[in-house]
Amino acid sequence: MAERQGQAAPDALLTRIGQVVMLHHGGDREEARERLLGLWAELGEDGDPLHRCTLAHYLADTQDDPTDELAWDLRALSAADELTDGRDAGDTDGVGQEGTGAVRGFYPSLHLNLAADYVKLDRPDAARTHLRRARDACTALADDGYGNGVRAAIGRLELRLATEGGAAGEGNWGPPRQRP
Repeated sequence: MAERQGQAAPDALLTRIGQVVMLHHGGDREEARERLLGLWAELGEDGDPLHRCTLAHYLADTQDDPTDELAWDLRALSAADELTDGRDAGDTDGVGQEGTGAVRGFYPSLHLNLAADYVKLDRPDAARTHLRRARDACTALADDGYGNGVRAAIGRLELRLATEGGAAGEGNWGPPRQRP
């Protein structure tokens, strides 16, 4: 049977990233970080933007230092911007016009992660800026478990910033991570 038009073959690198993410979710943060860094080295700074966005997005979660987490989340946002700037992401990664639209669905999560990073770094004004961007980007989210989870996480962080003034600390404000 012929493959449906616009449907990409499974992406080997995204599959490998997903496998490492499962390792991380299983509790082996350090090993996951090392494997993700190995994939990043394979891909390189000029690799496919979808792959860089995905890798950086998950690498941020494996960081111990909030400054490092912020740096990876900024890399993820930058790579997502490349996909939506009208640049050709190439046919081999499955991101065409439809895929680029799907990338817009990651902006709420990407900005929410940045807001949470800035809260950890005691930079509430920057956190509020990214929360506004996350909230504005929510129109791209479906009314499903993931979309509702991201919206709820935005609400929790907005509430925390309003009541605590954005003091640093631990908490579960970030969105659920989703594999692009």
